[in-house]
Amino acid sequence: MFSLPRKISTSLGILSDDAKLLFRTQPAGLRRLAEVRNLSPTDDTYWSQYATLFDSPSDVYSLISPHDIKRVITEAPENLATLINVLSKRLFNLITDITFPSQQSTLPPVVNFAASWGSETRDTTKEVLNCLRVLGRILPVVFETETSFEYDLLWKREKIKRETVVSSGEDAAPQFVIAEDEDEETSPIGTTNPSAASEPRDELAPALADRLLSTTIDLMFCCGFTLPKSLQVDHHKINYTTWEKGIGSTQDVTSSTNLDQNKTEVLRFLQILLSKTIYFSPTQVFQLTNPYASRLVHKHQTPRRQVLSILCSLLNTTMNSAHRGPSAAGLGAMGSMVNGVGTMVKDLPYNHLVFKDESHATMVSYAIGVLLALLDYQSGDAKDVPIQSASDTPVAENEIQPSAPTASSNSFRYFLAKLHRPSDFDYILNGVLAILEHHMAAVHHVLPGSRKGIPYTLETFLFFWKMIDLNKKFRAHVLESDRFLEVFGYLLWFCLESKDKPQLHGQCRALSYMIQSLSAESSFGLKMAFPIPNRVAIPSKWYTTGNAGDLLVTSIYSMVATTSGTLNFLYPALIIALSNAAPYLKDLQVASSAKLVQLFTSFASPAFVLADESHPRLLFFTLEVFNQIIVHQLSSNPNLIYAILRSHQRFEQLGTFTLSKGIREIERIKEAKEESERIRSGKGDVKGKSRASSIAVQSTESPGLGRGLPSLEDVMNEKSRTARVSSDSASRNSSSTREGGEADQPLGPIAVPPTPTVSRSFSQTALSEKARGKMKESGSGGVDEAEAALDPESERVAAMAIGRNGFVPTQEWVASWQQGLPLDVISVMISELLPKVHDIQAASSPSNVTAAILSFLSSANLTGVLPPAPPIAPRKFMWSEASYIWLCSLTWGEIYVKGTSPLGIWTSTNVKLFGVRHTPQPTRGVTNFVGGLLGNGTPTNSPGQRHTRVLSRQVSSS
Repeated sequence: MFSLPRKISTSLGILSDDAKLLFRTQPAGLRRLAEVRNLSPTDDTYWSQYATLFDSPSDVYSLISPHDIKRVITEAPENLATLINVLSKRLFNLITDITFPSQQSTLPPVVNFAASWGSETRDTTKEVLNCLRVLGRILPVVFETETSFEYDLLWKREKIKRETVVSSGEDAAPQFVIAEDEDEETSPIGTTNPSAASEPRDELAPALADRLLSTTIDLMFCCGFTLPKSLQVDHHKINYTTWEKGIGSTQDVTSSTNLDQNKTEVLRFLQILLSKTIYFSPTQVFQLTNPYASRLVHKHQTPRRQVLSILCSLLNTTMNSAHRGPSAAGLGAMGSMVNGVGTMVKDLPYNHLVFKDESHATMVSYAIGVLLALLDYQSGDAKDVPIQSASDTPVAENEIQPSAPTASSNSFRYFLAKLHRPSDFDYILNGVLAILEHHMAAVHHVLPGSRKGIPYTLETFLFFWKMIDLNKKFRAHVLESDRFLEVFGYLLWFCLESKDKPQLHGQCRALSYMIQSLSAESSFGLKMAFPIPNRVAIPSKWYTTGNAGDLLVTSIYSMVATTSGTLNFLYPALIIALSNAAPYLKDLQVASSAKLVQLFTSFASPAFVLADESHPRLLFFTLEVFNQIIVHQLSSNPNLIYAILRSHQRFEQLGTFTLSKGIREIERIKEAKEESERIRSGKGDVKGKSRASSIAVQSTESPGLGRGLPSLEDVMNEKSRTARVSSDSASRNSSSTREGGEADQPLGPIAVPPTPTVSRSFSQTALSEKARGKMKESGSGGVDEAEAALDPESERVAAMAIGRNGFVPTQEWVASWQQGLPLDVISVMISELLPKVHDIQAASSPSNVTAAILSFLSSANLTGVLPPAPPIAPRKFMWSEASYIWLCSLTWGEIYVKGTSPLGIWTSTNVKLFGVRHTPQPTRGVTNFVGGLLGNGTPTNSPGQRHTRVLSRQVSSS
C-alpha cells in the first residue's frame, strides 16, 4: 500500500496516529511505567516521547487515562515519581534554553511542511507545552491520594550548600499604582541581604512544586511564548508586563491566536495546581492548607511585582473580553491580509458559525477561573484579619467578625481591595456590564442563535461580588454611578432567567445574596425611585412599568410565586432585600402593589406558615416592608395603601391567629378543592353545588387587589417535597442567615424574636392613646384558651398533613412568633384610614370612586397617631464559615464543570468538596446536527457544552 515517509506524514499532520496508538499498546510505551519497576531517569529515549509525541491537549487526555496513572501509583510509584521529575527538569531547562520559544507558524500544515523541509530544528515550544499537558494530566490523580507520595515528591526540600548569593532586584520602573500607601514593602521580594553572601552555608533547596509554580509564572510572561516577541529586552525573555491594556498598564499589548493558545495551556496548568482544594471535604477547607495556593498568595513567597502582573493581566483580559468578537485571527494566517476584517465581522449575525476561532474566549474563561481561585483562597494563614469594631459589640456565635485582607494573608485580595482610582472603577464596571449586555443580547436576540453567549457569566458575577465585598470604595462608586440601575437590572434579570433551570440555581443564589448585600446601602434605596434606563435591553417577558422599586417587587414576586418552592432557600435573602429598600420605595404601581400584598397573603396562609419552623420569619420580614413604607413613604404609595386596606381582613385575622384556626382554614381549603374537583369530574349536583364551591374557594383567597394571583400554597406542590437536586440541598446546608440579615438555610431552627426592637416595629406604649384604643387585641391576651387547645385528631392532622421533614407545629410555638409580629403600625393605619375610605366610597359615584380614594390616600397623614419614624437599620449580609465554604464549592464546582468538556481534567478522581453525578449525554441525531449547522435550536452550544450544563446541576457541596 502506498504510504508517505514518516517525516512527511508527521509534518503534514496526517497518518501520524500510528505512533500515538502504539504508545498505549507497545511494551516501550505507557505500559512500561507500570510493568517495569525502577526505570532509569537517564533513559532519555523512553522519557522523551512524553514531551515530543503529543500534538494537542486532547492527545494527552485521550492516550493517558486516570486509570493508567492510578495503576502506576499502585504498582510502580517510583516510576511515576521519576516521570514527574524528568518532565519538571526538562521544563526548567527548556525555559532557559536559547532556542525557546521556537517560532510557531500560523501557516497551513502543507505550506508549513514545504517551508521546513529538510530542517531538523527542535520544537522547544511543543516540548514545553507537552510537559505542562502531561504533568497536568498526572497531578489531579496525585492530589487525590491520601498517602505521603505527594509531599515526598513535590514538597520535600533537600539540603544544599550555597556558596554565593545573587541579588535579583527589579530595576524596571514601577508599572502599577494600586493605593496611596505602599506599606510594608520597600524593596522587591527576592532581594537578598548582601552580608549573607560572605560565608557559605547549608540551606534547603526549593521544593519541586515551588519551582513548578515559579516556572509557570515565568511562562505567563515569556516573550515569544505568551507575550509578543517585540517586548523582549536583550536576552531577557521574561517580562512581567500586563497582558492587556487596562488597570496597571496603559500599553496596548498585541496578541495572536498562538499566544492566546499558549496562555490557555499555562493557565490550565496553573488552575490544576490550584485545584488541590477540591480534594478537601467541606469541613477541611478552613482546616487544611492548599500549599500551591498558599505559595502564590503570600507576599513572602511571590514577589509583589509578580502578584500585580498576574492580577492585572487576568483582570484586564476578562474586562476587555466583551469588546473582542470574532476577528481576523479566526481566519488563520490569511486573516491578517484583510484590513479591518475583525471590526467588520464582529457585528455580523451568525459570525460564530463562520469564524471558529475560540482561542481567546477559552483563554478568558481560564483567566477568570484562576483569578477567582486566587481571590477565594482563605485557608490557614491566608484568612482575612479581623477588624476591631469601634463599638465593643459581641459577635454572634454563628457569624464571623468583620475582617479584611492584608498583604501578609492574601496579596491578591489585598491589592484588589486597595484599588482606588475612579478611572479603574469605571473600567471594571464598564467591563462587567459589557459582558452582561453581550450575553443578554445574544440570548434574547431577534434572530435566535445569531449571537453566541458568554460562557463565563457566573464567574463575572462572582468576581463583581468579590469586588463590592472587598473594596468599599468600589461599592460606593457603583452605587453612586449613573450605571447602577443597569447593574441592578441585570442582577434581577439573570436571577429570573436562572430560576427555572436547576443547573443554574447556584448562580441564582449568589445573585440574591448580592442583591441583599447592596440593598443594605442607603444609596441603593435612593436609586429605587428612578426608572431603569432606556438603553438597557429589557427582555419583554420581564418588562415592568414604573421605577426600579416596581421591578424589585415584581421580580421577587416572580421568584417566590413561580418556582414551586424549589428556591425557598432564597426567600429570606430576597425578602430582606425588599425590607432594606422599603423605606425608600415611592410611587409603586398597581400591579407591583398587588403582588406585594399577595406575597404577604401567601406567607400568611396557614398551610405555609405552619409547614416549617423557618416560615414565620418570612412573614415577619414582609410585615416589616409594610411598616417601613407606612412610616416613611405613606403618602407616596397610595396604590399600596389601598391594596392593604382592601386586604385588611388578612391582617386582622393574623392578629388573632392560633393553631386551631390555622388547621380549620387548611381543612376548609382542602374540602373546597375536593368539591371543585368533583364538580369538574361531573360528579354530584353541579347546579346546586357549583355556587357553594365557588363561594368556599373564594373565601379562602385574600380579598381585594391580587385576587386570582397564585398563592404560595398553590404553587408549592408535591414537587417541592421530592428530593432536591444535590447542588441545592447541599448548598442549603452550607450557608446560614441570621436574624440580622444573612441569607440562610431554610430547614434550620429560625424563629422571629418575640420582642421586636424599636427599629423593626413599634411597641404599643409608643403609640398615641387614640391609636391604642383603636387597635384590636392581639397575642395570647385576645385568644380564647379553649379555642387554642387541640384535640387528638387535630394534633394528628398537624403532624401528618402540615409539618414537613418531621416538624410538628404546636400552639406554644405559634404563640412564640405570633405575639412578636410587627402588626401595630398596620393595625393603626387600617383603623385610621379604612373608615374614611368607606365614607369616600359611599359619597362617590362608582365611576370615580377609585380616583377619589387614591387622591385621599396621596395626602394622608398619620402624624400624631404614629410615633416618629425610627432610624433606618438595614440588615446586611453577614459572612459565616458555612457561606464561605458554599461559595468555595460554587466557584470550584463551576471550574470543575468547565473542565469536563472537552478534556475531562478532573474526571474519574475522588472529588470531596462537592458531590458529582454524571448525566449521560443525549445522542445527537442527524436532525440536530443539521439544525446546528443552519443555526436552528441551540447552535451556540456544542454537545459537550450541553453535557456540561447537565452535569453542573449535580455539582454541590457535600
